[in-house]
Amino acid sequence: MTAPLPSPFPTPKPVPLAVVIGRRVKECRHLAGKSQETVAFEAGIDRTYISAVERGAANPSVEALANICHVLNVTLSELFKPLDGVSLAPTGERRSNVAKPAPVKRNRFR
Repeated sequence: MTAPLPSPFPTPKPVPLAVVIGRRVKECRHLAGKSQETVAFEAGIDRTYISAVERGAANPSVEALANICHVLNVTLSELFKPLDGVSLAPTGERRSNVAKPAPVKRNRFR
């Protein structure tokens, strides 16, 4: 049995703010006694997206966070309240397209 090949696409480093928001979403979800699947169904989003939000791997829109908050019976201000000490300074990092398309061979017709 061979080991799986590593992905050609590097995994982006989570943004600190997204990690803190994700932890807070997870904390609220646990306090509400709901599973990721239940929250996802009630919020109208995919369960894997809830997982990505909680891990800080996703950068959810305000609308997605509002839907999650509605399901968890918390307000957006309650969700963000514990984030008062988190730096909002730009990290200087941006996502980039790391896909490398195959070279295109062009032939001239004469």
